[in-house]
Amino acid sequence: MMAASHIPKAIWTHTLIIIIIGLMSLYSASFNNNVVGLSVFWDQFFCAILGILLMIILARGDYRKFFDVAYIVYGISIVFLVLVLVMGRQALGATRWFSVGGFSFQPSEFSKLAIIFFLGRYFSERHPRLTFDFSTSLKELWGDLIWPLVMMGISIALIFKQPDLGTAILVMGIFLVMLYASGIAQKLFWGLLAFLGLMMPLAWHLLKRYQKDRLLVFLDPSHDPLGAGYTITQSKIAVGSGELFGKGWLSGTQNQLNFLPERHTDFIFSVIGEEWGLLGGILLVYCYGVIIYCGFEIARHNKDPFGQLVAIGIVSILAMQVVINIGMVMGLLPVVGITLPLISYGRTSFMVFAILIGFLLNLSKKRTIF
Repeated sequence: MMAASHIPKAIWTHTLIIIIIGLMSLYSASFNNNVVGLSVFWDQFFCAILGILLMIILARGDYRKFFDVAYIVYGISIVFLVLVLVMGRQALGATRWFSVGGFSFQPSEFSKLAIIFFLGRYFSERHPRLTFDFSTSLKELWGDLIWPLVMMGISIALIFKQPDLGTAILVMGIFLVMLYASGIAQKLFWGLLAFLGLMMPLAWHLLKRYQKDRLLVFLDPSHDPLGAGYTITQSKIAVGSGELFGKGWLSGTQNQLNFLPERHTDFIFSVIGEEWGLLGGILLVYCYGVIIYCGFEIARHNKDPFGQLVAIGIVSILAMQVVINIGMVMGLLPVVGITLPLISYGRTSFMVFAILIGFLLNLSKKRTIF
């Protein structure tokens, strides 16, 4: 158990440690990078300064203002997701970014924030039924399950169309966690999970060729050793070669000799594993774990349903991204293009998590949880 007065300090301390680790790793990943160069480090550095200022501002505001604009923010996210398919910039076979004056914006990252606030408001106002039987009306079933599922389905379909399988999976994960936390009838929740499980084989036919290759490589690394399997093979070599203490900052061979693609984005944990070893990886995971624990403590003590649900949504998306990213870097999960929060290069991703952490800090104030 952690005293309530210590929670904001714990969140701040471990968030700053994560940001520092991220900047050091990104500098190393871009220092001798023949593709992106040090410009990505300086981009992230200025994002970090802006993000910290944003967290300070959000920590001092009134979090209920997010409740008032939750539906508007969600509507804006849908508009962005539609527009990016029409006029977005294509890169690496996907259309996920707007580019204006050299500044890139990724709507699918913004949609994570919008969905958490949308579901927080909807479920806190709706108060889903705790029981489900033959007396449950279609209207109640529609309001408790079908309508929010339809709304999430719109976001998921637009994100999947880009294509962005990883974020689509995360959005569904956020929905399921917050649906369960809302107190919905257990029969409805487990029935939905069973239905989604039955639909998974059909989803295979909707995947792009490169997405299928990634899944096949996960099952059999030798399936495409010089194509889809190359990055994950090099990543596992990098992580494994770091052993306990690592090779030292700027001294990782897989990193500095450019054997590892995408090491400044999705595979940056391989840089951490190679240069800082198992102990460095454990330190990073511990920092994430402290923030997640604090988030659940905030949710447990908060008396406001909206605050409870949003806190759960924030720590859930943080936990899911950490587990999926590290899992895919180590070859334990398929590669689905998920960033490591506050570590991987990405302006939109960094700023979205800065907003979410700032909101968590706001909820951690003593007047909020007692």
